[in-house]
Amino acid sequence: MTRRLDFLRPRPRRSRSLPRLAALLLAIALLPLVPATAQAADPPPPSAPSARSAVAAMQPGWNLGNTYDAIPDETSWGNPPVTRALLKKVKSQGFRSIRLPVTWGVHQGAAPDYTIDPAWMAKVRQVVDLALDENLYVLLNMHHDSWMWVNNLSTDHGAVLGRYTATWTQIAAEFRDKPSRLVFESINEPTFSGTSGDDENYRLLAELNTVFHRIVRESGGRNADRLLVLPTLYTNSEQGRLDALATELADLRDPMVATTIHFYGWWPFSVNIAGYTRFDSTSQQDLTEQFDRVYNTFVAHGIPVIIGEYALLAYDHNRPGIIERGEQRKYFEFLGDYARRRGLTTMLWDAGQFLNRDTLQWRDPELFAQIRSSWATRSGTASSDLVFLAKSAPITDQTLTLNPNGTDFQGLRHGSRNLLKGRDYTVSGNQLTLTSAALTELAGDRDYGVDATLEGRFSRGVPWRIDVVTYDTPILSDASGDTGGLTVPTRFRGDMLATMEANYDDGGNAGPADWTSYQQWDSAFSAYTGDSIKLTPDFVNSLREDSRVTLTFHFWSGTSVTYHVTRTGSTVTGTTT
Repeated sequence: MTRRLDFLRPRPRRSRSLPRLAALLLAIALLPLVPATAQAADPPPPSAPSARSAVAAMQPGWNLGNTYDAIPDETSWGNPPVTRALLKKVKSQGFRSIRLPVTWGVHQGAAPDYTIDPAWMAKVRQVVDLALDENLYVLLNMHHDSWMWVNNLSTDHGAVLGRYTATWTQIAAEFRDKPSRLVFESINEPTFSGTSGDDENYRLLAELNTVFHRIVRESGGRNADRLLVLPTLYTNSEQGRLDALATELADLRDPMVATTIHFYGWWPFSVNIAGYTRFDSTSQQDLTEQFDRVYNTFVAHGIPVIIGEYALLAYDHNRPGIIERGEQRKYFEFLGDYARRRGLTTMLWDAGQFLNRDTLQWRDPELFAQIRSSWATRSGTASSDLVFLAKSAPITDQTLTLNPNGTDFQGLRHGSRNLLKGRDYTVSGNQLTLTSAALTELAGDRDYGVDATLEGRFSRGVPWRIDVVTYDTPILSDASGDTGGLTVPTRFRGDMLATMEANYDDGGNAGPADWTSYQQWDSAFSAYTGDSIKLTPDFVNSLREDSRVTLTFHFWSGTSVTYHVTRTGSTVTGTTT
C-alpha cells in the first residue's frame, strides 16, 4: 500500500502536448472499447485481445494481499496458505481477476545470477495455475522489492539494474507459455532514494519499465504479446506522474500495454484526521479529480487504466471506529460508480481485512454487498446510518437527508415488517422523517446501544441500514499514566467516538499533528473497547511539560465532552475539571 501521502499539497495542473503519442493513439483509437462493468457470466476469451478488451475483462479484481508479498513467506503476516477453495470463493463472488503481489528479493541467491529459490517459484506458479484454472485473469508483479532494493537504483545503479534484469528474466522464462490471462506488472509503487527530484525519478522509472518491457517481449512464447502493466511514479495520479508515463508509452509504441495507479481515498478522511470524519464533498472531489485525470490522460486516448489497489487507508476489521460504517459504505458506493463511468478497472486491496481466508466468509457482508453492487449500479444512501435518541429526554421526530443517487426511495423495513408511510415516517423531497411514535416503539425498553435496525429501500442497489440508538452523554473519569500513554475510563452510554480535538489552554494545537487541532485516530488516540479512550505514547510525549491541554471528544450523536491533560516529567494526569 502507498504510504507516501502529502496532506493538502497543491496538485499540479500541468498539461502539455505529447506529440510522440500520436502514432500510438491513432492505432489504438481504432480498437473497440469494452465497458469495464461487472458481468453475470465469464467474458468470452478473445482470440486476439486488445489491451482495452483484456483490461475490461479483468473488471472487477481482487488483491491476494499480505501473502506472497509477505516477508519472509506467505503466512508471515497472518494469512493462511492459499487454497483452490479460496480462489473458487473469490470467483464465486463476482471477481474476474486477481492481483498477485510477490516479493522476490528475500527468495533470491547471490549476485550475479540472483537465482530465485525453486521452491518459491513453484509456490507462485501453483497459485497462478490455480487462478487460471478458475478462469481468472492474474496480474503478477514485483512488490515490496520496490522499497527493499529497487529504490537504490540511483545510488547503486549497476547492481540494482542487474538484479532487476535477472529477476524479470527468470519470471518471464517461467511463465512464457501461460495463457494471455496472465498479465505482468513491472514494479509496485516505484520509489527511489537519493535522487535530485522528480525528473531523475521519472528517468529511473522509465529505465526500469523499458528493461522490463524488453525482457518480457524478447523472452518469446506468449510473452511476445502478453499484456504488460506499467505504473506511474509512486503509483500516483498527479498530472506530472501521468504525463511522464504517457511519454514512456509513446517511446515504447506497444499497443498491449496498460497503466496503473492506486487509490486509498482523500487522506484526511481515510485516516480520520483534521476533522474529516465524513465522506463529504471534499473527499468526493478528490476522487473525481484523480479519476478524471487518468481518464483524460489515458482512457480517452485508448490506453486502459487499472486501479491496482483501492480501499480506505486506515480500514481494518481489527480496528473498528476509525471510519464510521455508513461513511465507509458511501465511499465505496461512490468509488465503484465513478470508476465505471470513467472506464477504470478496479482491484480491491484485501490483506485479510475484507475476506476472512480461514472461514472464506466476508468479515462485513453488508459492506461487501455495497462494494459488489457498485460494480453494476448505484445505491441510495442517507446523511447518516445512525439515529440517536437521548435516554434522558423525550423521543421526538428525527430527520435524515436521503441521497437517492439516481434511484427512487421505496420505503422502510424493520425485520419482516414494512413501516407505514404517514404513520411511521414521512418523506418531503429528500427529507426522511421518522415519527416519534414509530421511534418510541422501535426504542423498546431503551437500553443503551442499538435498539432497532431499519432498512431504507431504493429502486436499485442495496438497502441503506439505519440503526436506532439510545444514548446519553458519555462520562469520563480522572486518570493517571506516564509516557507510555494514558487510559481514560469512559462510560460511553450508547454513544460512539468520532474524533478528538486537542488545544493548549494558553493557545495552539496540541499533539503530534500540530498543524490541526483534530488529531489522528490511532496516532494520537483510539477507542476500541467499551470502557475507555486511550491516548497514545506519541500523543502524550508530544505535549509540552506543565502546559494544560484541553481535549474535546466529539461523538457521533453530536455530543462533545471536554477533558484536561497535563504532562509533568514522565507523569501524565487527566481530569474532568
